[in-house]
Amino acid sequence: MTTTLHASLAPASPLLRRLRAALPLLLMAFAPLALAEEATLDTGVTAWMMTATLLVLCMCLPGLALFYGGLVRAKNMLSLFSQCFAIAGVIGVLWVLYGYSLVIDTSGMVEGEFSFNSFVGGLDRAMLAGLNGDSLVLGMPEGVFITFQMTFAIITPALIAGAFAERMKFVAALLFMALWFTFVYAPMAHMVWGGPGALMHNWGVLDFAGGTAVHINAGVAALAACLLLGKRKGYPHEIRPHNLPLAMTGAALLWVGWFGFNVGSAAGVGGISGITMLNTQLGACAGIVGWMLVELLKTGRPSALGLASGAIAGLVGITPACAYVGPGGALAIGLLSGVLCYLAVTSLKQRLGYDDSLDVFGLHGVGGVVGAILTGVFCVPELGGYVEGREIIPQVWAQLKSVLFTFVYCFAVSWVLLKLVDKLVGLRVDEQAEDIGLDLAEHNETAYNH
Repeated sequence: MTTTLHASLAPASPLLRRLRAALPLLLMAFAPLALAEEATLDTGVTAWMMTATLLVLCMCLPGLALFYGGLVRAKNMLSLFSQCFAIAGVIGVLWVLYGYSLVIDTSGMVEGEFSFNSFVGGLDRAMLAGLNGDSLVLGMPEGVFITFQMTFAIITPALIAGAFAERMKFVAALLFMALWFTFVYAPMAHMVWGGPGALMHNWGVLDFAGGTAVHINAGVAALAACLLLGKRKGYPHEIRPHNLPLAMTGAALLWVGWFGFNVGSAAGVGGISGITMLNTQLGACAGIVGWMLVELLKTGRPSALGLASGAIAGLVGITPACAYVGPGGALAIGLLSGVLCYLAVTSLKQRLGYDDSLDVFGLHGVGGVVGAILTGVFCVPELGGYVEGREIIPQVWAQLKSVLFTFVYCFAVSWVLLKLVDKLVGLRVDEQAEDIGLDLAEHNETAYNH
């Protein structure tokens, strides 16, 4: 790692100078509608963004469903698959009805000024108003861009399901996800990617592909859910993953799909795409190494689940930084994410005593925090980063503000929404349903024939 870091400190090549010059356009990638009138159709961009959309969808179905399904007991596997499918359906519909508008509508926003629209967009684009067959965004049909962002909106709440696995009612889970998407995800995505005038843009926060809006957001909501629901019956002694090969297959699909997630977040193809792709791969590889090393030191042997979890931890950590840091920074972020996420899912969870079923907070919450803060360290040119005009201390402060804001806003609103759902339909299944498993109790089906 030292050699790589020293290499990243070398004088910038002509390629890196071009990448840095292009960065202001990248920062506008998730607020492109203001540029739509100047756009012309680019078939290369369109083909790549269609591919990236499918890759991100594959992260949820089947990637996340397999990862989560393999980690729960056999009697609850179908419940995780069912939740992932249902979340995709419900959020996809809500995205068209009003979600897209809440995220991208920039009316009433002025750069450097704070207003209500700095926190959430308006409804000018509700029901995709203004969309037609000729609508273009950054060289691609707007329909492609809408679908790409829809996949982010789908997978983010789906991540939360891992925290309350094996004990939340199906109807309660869907109602909570719909409310959470409306009052937490859409505003947070707007604050991060809404462009000039949005809260985190005004703070100077760097979050390329979702460290705050996706990972910390989902991780904190997961923490609220598992705290409110309480522990599973028999936790932790009677609960073991039922199929680790399925879980590792799901993790591998998440790894592959993550290239659509990160590289696709530039909303096009350019010189920065190669750096983003490389950093994404390095984050995963370093995450595996970090998790494996600390696990070897603590237990004397590496676990299969640990290797898969290390990859995801590294991918989560590099997500906000992937276009802003050099290879040395990517290695450092991935390595530290692997180490700190391991400590979170082993030591922290045991000390605090909460039952985060599939370690959503430990992986996504903690990994997102590590990545968000270290983005502010390794983005500067002096440490091989590609963001000119930023200094470490002010940038780390901006990143820290975004983390703290996300924690407080997401936890508070998620807690209120969970309480509301509990009053309306009840959150937790009864003991009998938990004993026989949610597959039979909630869906009258089983994953396996015995």
